[in-house]
Amino acid sequence: MKHLVEAGATLGQLQAALPLDPLENRILLCHALGLARVALITQSERALTGDEAARLEALLRRRLAGEPIAYIVGRREFFGLPFQVGPGVLIPRPDTELLVELALARLPPGGHMLDMGTGSGAIAVACAHSRKDARVTALDLSEDALAIARANAAANGAAVRFLRSDWYAAVAGERFALVASNPPYIAAGDPHLAEGDLRFEPVGALTDGADGLSALRRIVADAPDHLESGGWLLLEHGYDQAAAVRDLLAARGLQEVQSWRDLAGIERVSGARLP
Repeated sequence: MKHLVEAGATLGQLQAALPLDPLENRILLCHALGLARVALITQSERALTGDEAARLEALLRRRLAGEPIAYIVGRREFFGLPFQVGPGVLIPRPDTELLVELALARLPPGGHMLDMGTGSGAIAVACAHSRKDARVTALDLSEDALAIARANAAANGAAVRFLRSDWYAAVAGERFALVASNPPYIAAGDPHLAEGDLRFEPVGALTDGADGLSALRRIVADAPDHLESGGWLLLEHGYDQAAAVRDLLAARGLQEVQSWRDLAGIERVSGARLP
């Protein structure tokens, strides 16, 4: 098998010769060698040792096999904060920053927010980091996900209460000023599940194993029992689900039903408030 990286190659040569796109080449170079991005410029004549070449080659082959960059390096930036990620949680995506922005704009001073299906903790931690006055509770059924979420909260100085829960079960009797969720919403059998990064992410966090709306239905159905008067429910969903989610919200008696578009112009988040 031909080597992708040879000992003695310089950082400058490698940035031009590695088989990934330039950004991914730089990320893996920095990760393999423990360098800051600026070192790729200031140390462009540095030559790799045999061990460094082998380490970089192993990372490149993982990426060429399709493994997400975020899992290879173990982190991803979200809402300007660093997040630890791994195969037990979804990789935070820029689209979900819209949900955070909408939540922050609607969370009243000192309000209590609930993040359902928190995964890496991205939504809860971003909100708690931005709003020190707020109380934030985050739920997930996976203990592995909760361990990663707790580590991310600690690393970013965010005060979040994490609970293991099957949706609202662990917060029975509690009400919140705002409930937010990015639940599994891809329909079973969707071809996207067999493509790109999704092949490596936890399937239970991607699909409900049904029509893609079952988790959203459950969250909406029980929301009035967990929202304060005037409280908001905000839900991320699939590119073609906005109308269906708006119908669910309206049928449950929530008001000011609406959807918001992400940077690609797709209706990505829908929400409403309790009268």
